[in-house]
Amino acid sequence: MIDPISTTKILSWAEEDRPREKLLLKGKAALSDAELIGILLGSGTVSLSAVDLAKQILSSVDNNLTSLAKLSIKDLEKFKGIGEAKAITIVAALELGRRRKDSELPQRQVITSSKDVFTIMHSHLLDLLHEEFWVVLLNRSNVVMKKVQISVGGVSGTVADPKLIFKTALENLASSIILVHNHPSGNLKPSQADKDLTHKLKEAGKYLEIPVLDHVIITEKSYFSFADEGIL
Repeated sequence: MIDPISTTKILSWAEEDRPREKLLLKGKAALSDAELIGILLGSGTVSLSAVDLAKQILSSVDNNLTSLAKLSIKDLEKFKGIGEAKAITIVAALELGRRRKDSELPQRQVITSSKDVFTIMHSHLLDLLHEEFWVVLLNRSNVVMKKVQISVGGVSGTVADPKLIFKTALENLASSIILVHNHPSGNLKPSQADKDLTHKLKEAGKYLEIPVLDHVIITEKSYFSFADEGIL
C-alpha cells in the first residue's frame, strides 16, 4: 500500500521534475517561482513538499514576488513549516534580487531631438499642479549625464536662477545643457519671461563655453521647443 503522504515528498518525484535536478538538466529559466523558492526552503512539512509549501506562500500574495518581498520574517514564520532560518533565507534571496536590480547600469540616454527631451522629462513633470524648472546636463556626445531640478514655483511661474544653473553645470563638468520647465495650464506658448530668461542663459552659456542647446516647455500631452521654432 502506497503511503499518500510519501507521494508529496520531492524525492518521490521523477528525477527530472525535482527542482534541483530540473535546474541542472534544463537551466534556471525552466523553473517556476514556486520551484525556485522550494530550492531555498530545502524541505517542506509532513504533508507538503517544499514546492507545495512555496506555492502556499506565493498564493497568499497572489503570486506576486514584489508583494512577497514585503513580507517580514515574522510574516513568513506564520506558515507551518517555515521557521526563522527558512524565513531569513527567503528574505535574503529577495533582497539580493532587489540589489541586483538597483546595481544595473541605466541605459545611456542620448539626446538627438526635442522629442528625446520630452520623452526623458515627461514623467518628472506629468500631473504637476505647479511649475518646476529643470536642467539636463549633457556630455560631448549629447549623452545625458544628469537631470537636475533647479526650482519649484507656483501655478503660473517659477524662478530659475542663472547662477545656480551654471554652478550645477560646472560642478558636473557638463559640456552643454538643455533647459526644461512645465506649464500646468497646458498652454504651450512661451511667456515673455520665458523668452527673456532663455536669451540670458544662452548668452551666459557662450561665455562659459557651456552652450544652451534648447529650452523645452512641457505640458501633459505635448511640448514646445525653442530650438525647433528657431527662437533660441
